[in-house]
Amino acid sequence: MDSYPNGKSSILLIYTGGTIGMKQDIDDQTLKPFDFDQIQAEVPEIAKFAFKIDSYTFDPLIDSSDVEPSLWQALARLIQERYEQYDGFIILHGTDTMSYSASALSFMLDGLTKPVIFTGSQLPIGVPRTDGKENLISSVEIASAKDSEGHALVPEVCICFDSLLIRGNRATKTNAEVFRAFESPNCPLLAEAGINIKYNTKAIRKPLDWYQNLSINTALDTRVSILKLHPGITPEVVRYFLCSPETRAVIIETYGAGNAPSKKWFIDLVKEASSMGKILVNVTQCQSGTVNMDLYATGKSLQNAGVINGYDSTTESALGKLFYLMGKSSDNEWVKQMMTRNLKGEITKN
Repeated sequence: MDSYPNGKSSILLIYTGGTIGMKQDIDDQTLKPFDFDQIQAEVPEIAKFAFKIDSYTFDPLIDSSDVEPSLWQALARLIQERYEQYDGFIILHGTDTMSYSASALSFMLDGLTKPVIFTGSQLPIGVPRTDGKENLISSVEIASAKDSEGHALVPEVCICFDSLLIRGNRATKTNAEVFRAFESPNCPLLAEAGINIKYNTKAIRKPLDWYQNLSINTALDTRVSILKLHPGITPEVVRYFLCSPETRAVIIETYGAGNAPSKKWFIDLVKEASSMGKILVNVTQCQSGTVNMDLYATGKSLQNAGVINGYDSTTESALGKLFYLMGKSSDNEWVKQMMTRNLKGEITKN
């Protein structure tokens, strides 16, 4: 069923771990996870929505820094299993790797017609100045929002944090000390919560078929490395990342608009890796902007050496996309072609 008998929305709250689920123990004053079955006692405001809100807690809980693709696979399976029972899903997750998880899930869930919203907090929900309550309340409201035809307003994988709703595969964590932890430098916000929640309907992706079935892709190939270029990088380091027999793909974090050293040894190593069949993806180290390998000679030399354009993709999104595509096919040329396509709103192409 899509909603419970009174016509209101039904939401599944999934707690994977992270700061938001902590509460101070009255005996020893330490922060400990609380029982999310009692979430309305901790956040009584959500009861005012009169929604059906169920909870599911992962056991054991997973610290954000320990997140592995196995969590993404478990989340995808759980959402698929409960998909017909709920109108929306909220995933409570630690902030350190939230953008990686949201990116991966955006590719792993095909045929999505319901919101899957990641949220968390910088301060535990059990402390007076927590940002967790506001993040959770906004997430519940957005996850349950429908249009006049009963369709979800935001049928995407998103991150809701500090009043901002960001496409999951466009988010990146930019600050560890303020409540606004995430930004979306290259993609418009999907919504912003002020006195009212303002939805950017033109930016929100909608399914071609609202009645399609959800399918999941849990076969992930994680043989990807990330090479961040820097002044003084040595041939030995570059060879280790580009030419390792254990690596099928490499994300190269380049300078500016996709530039890299023009030294012969560097280009030769790129060509060598390409000749080995490696998938080499160019993304910029800059938070804002896009890769344009036709702009400068150094970028053009990478293109001629076999590097493909990652456009304005975040590193987190490029990683999740590679895991997903490589899991679908052993044909590296097919993966390269698909990496240049905008599959889930993850890149902007003119």
